[in-house]
Amino acid sequence: MGCREVLKQNGYRITPQRSLIVDVLHDAEKHITPEEIHKQVSARFPEVNKSTIYRTLEVLKKLDLVDETDLGGNKLYYHHAEHGHHHHLICQNCGRTIEIEEEAFAPLKKILVTRYGFDPDIRHLAIFGRCVNCD
Repeated sequence: MGCREVLKQNGYRITPQRSLIVDVLHDAEKHITPEEIHKQVSARFPEVNKSTIYRTLEVLKKLDLVDETDLGGNKLYYHHAEHGHHHHLICQNCGRTIEIEEEAFAPLKKILVTRYGFDPDIRHLAIFGRCVNCD
């Protein structure tokens, strides 16, 4: 089921602006900031307000249609959930980002559940450190 159908089923209207926000997220080849989304949407709808972008992102996040990640630099990044769950290793020295698949964190999740009785939401993590090139 696509984003628009999920939105409709949950009582949200599919406005042209909201539809375009979904398209921008779906078409993005990488993680995208709300500012980048706003720039693309305002090219077609110059009157669109940044608050519309943020409200739509909150709705999409609540419905698990987008993932939100802090990749550093005091910005939040978003990507369409259909693109799959993955994680990021981010070098604090050179800024290099390495994508890592979700399965790499399965042992951690198992430990948190069995040892601590805590079921983590490990869908999109960013771990900061230093890459091998900067050591």
